[in-house]
Amino acid sequence: MQSLKLYDIRDIRFEDADVPKLKSENDVIIKIHSCGICGSDISRYKLLGPYVKGMIWGHEFSGEVVDIGKNVNNVNIGDRVAGCPVVFDGTDYYYKKGEYNRSDFNRAIGALRPGAFAEYISLPSQNLLKIPDTLDYDSAALVEPSTVVIHGLYRTNLDVGDSVVVVGAGGPIGLLAIQWSKIFGAKKIIAIDISEQKLALAKRAGADFTINGMDKDIENKIQEYTNGLKANLVVEAAGTPITAAQVFMYAKKGGGILFLGIPYGDVNVKRYSFEKILRSELTVWGSWSCVSAPFPGREWINSIDYFANKMINTDIIITHRLPLKEGPNVFEDLINNKDSYGKVILHPGK
Repeated sequence: MQSLKLYDIRDIRFEDADVPKLKSENDVIIKIHSCGICGSDISRYKLLGPYVKGMIWGHEFSGEVVDIGKNVNNVNIGDRVAGCPVVFDGTDYYYKKGEYNRSDFNRAIGALRPGAFAEYISLPSQNLLKIPDTLDYDSAALVEPSTVVIHGLYRTNLDVGDSVVVVGAGGPIGLLAIQWSKIFGAKKIIAIDISEQKLALAKRAGADFTINGMDKDIENKIQEYTNGLKANLVVEAAGTPITAAQVFMYAKKGGGILFLGIPYGDVNVKRYSFEKILRSELTVWGSWSCVSAPFPGREWINSIDYFANKMINTDIIITHRLPLKEGPNVFEDLINNKDSYGKVILHPGK
């Protein structure tokens, strides 16, 4: 079968791979229709390389069930599904508490076991959720990044009528954060990004105000847009060391910061920004992964429901749909900013 395997930094190969087989009575084989490129995939391609050399990559996917183990009862052959990438090979304190995202036995697909940049994948049946016919495969591949966003928002105290700043607002996570913040009850959303084109997308997603991240007056503009108070919640979705160091300045006294982006570098916070945590009595939430109890969690159920009912606009997020074989070229283009990429969906077998 077709696959993309990551061998090293900037070394991804379009290669043949063995079609997976059922290894357990609880396993399911899925024919992958759509798989998205995650921002973390781009960083790993550019900076870190693979967890395991030559591993089939990718973790945001949707597809069709083609084979099931004899103990599987939650899906049937022919079902359309979205897949949770978090798989466990053991239990520990956090797993037993139902805090699955904190377990040291997390063996995510695309990292420590074969991923979804391929024609087929094998997963435990508990990792699969059926999707209705109203949800197309490309949009369903965005369910996983959606669950990352609302997993984080569930950790906050975001309330009806609150103001929210989203940093890195024009990327896929940022555009999802804007839309979910509205659903959670935010009254006013301020989008920050360094691209005017992406800020236009943020407006389409529901942002009330936009600020270019290169503006030297960001803090004052946020105050202006929030009656001098700043934001109840700041969502860091850019995942850069620079933005991660700045976001403390954007929250009101008693407000909070939610970190969704992964900086992949040291974050050097200036004293003025860091002291905001103390002087403004801020709450800082880290957020990791996309699952909760009962597994895989309400993040998945609600994402599928809201996507299927067209309450999340995926059209503004997906910018490119390409055959899987274009993967090596696409990753080079992504790290060299050769096109206006948003979410890229790859289609195996085409």
